Amino acid sequence: QAVVRYFLTRGAVVVSVDYSQALLDTAFPNPVDQCHLAVCDLTSRSDCASFSERLLQTHGAVDVLCDIAGGFQMGETVFETLDETWDFLFNLNTKSVIYMTQKIVPAMVAAGHGKVINVGAVAATQGQAHMGAYLASKSATIRLTESLAEEVKQAGVNVNCVMPGVIDTPRNLSDMPRADFDQLVAPEQLAALIGFLERADSVAVHGAAIPVRLLGG
Repeated sequence: QAVVRYFLTRGAVVVSVDYSQALLDTAFPNPVDQCHLAVCDLTSRSDCASFSERLLQTHGAVDVLCDIAGGFQMGETVFETLDETWDFLFNLNTKSVIYMTQKIVPAMVAAGHGKVINVGAVAATQGQAHMGAYLASKSATIRLTESLAEEVKQAGVNVNCVMPGVIDTPRNLSDMPRADFDQLVAPEQLAALIGFLERADSVAVHGAAIPVRLLGG
């Protein structure tokens, strides 16, 4: 929501994607004309391909792709990790990035410009107990960002990622009632960094993984 608001206030046409119309209606109950809502299963290669094709046909080009979808789960040790846990986290945190780039990035390359901003996690810079699958999925997203950046930077496309700590969201407030939320990253702060990576000022930034955290992040 914060990223959508950021770009809307700067005059962009924004297409916000979620798993169901009900989730979109809850997140954006009164969307303005420049905000288009679209249903797509970001963990499905075919869904992402057909959605991207419709998007390009309708709007002609995508200047900025923000891969924000993600999920968190912890508790299992590495040796206890279930296939369901592994698949859930990699589908949502990693495959969604791959699937949304498959049509949009080639269009950016053909146009000679574009920005891709992914979301990793600052925790993924090292292993932690009972978080192996989550950290592996976010680490993979960071490595994909770096690899894709090398593949397309000569074509005028920038690919970078942000690595937030714990974000001040209602879900995190519910899951972490003892957290000091004065020391956590506000969604608007994260959106502002994503916005910088979209601007012309960031044209020389390729494959960066930027930590975003306050003292308690």
